[in-house]
Amino acid sequence: MLMVVAAALQDGDGRILVQQRPEGTQMAGLWEFPGGKLEAGETPEAALVRELDEELGIKVDVADLTPCHFASAPLGERHLLLLLYRCTRWTGTPVAHHARAIQWLRPHEMEGLPMPPADLPFIDALRLYSEARAGGVQPIK
Repeated sequence: MLMVVAAALQDGDGRILVQQRPEGTQMAGLWEFPGGKLEAGETPEAALVRELDEELGIKVDVADLTPCHFASAPLGERHLLLLLYRCTRWTGTPVAHHARAIQWLRPHEMEGLPMPPADLPFIDALRLYSEARAGGVQPIK
């Protein structure tokens, strides 16, 4: 089992940050939500805080991570469990330290974006969340 965490960093305009995987990596060129693998003994939240600092140079408090969605998929001889957290508060300005590029998109703008298969279900979940917020419906946190 490969446990991976990712963040849907959402700005005040409802846009979400995605990053492009660099050349020389598995799935190079695809767009993904920032995050990464858990290290031994790490909680998912602690791993995500560490990964966001390493990848984007931002500081996030564990209390500002809200579990949002998950994906489960075969990955070669292993199985991937990908946990997505929503985050609307952080300190610093995201910079692509390891990615080829970053961009801020609304969920509907992500449709058709080349992404790893495990990330694709997150687009619909984020779109539904955004629509619920716009309609005044308060989703369960």
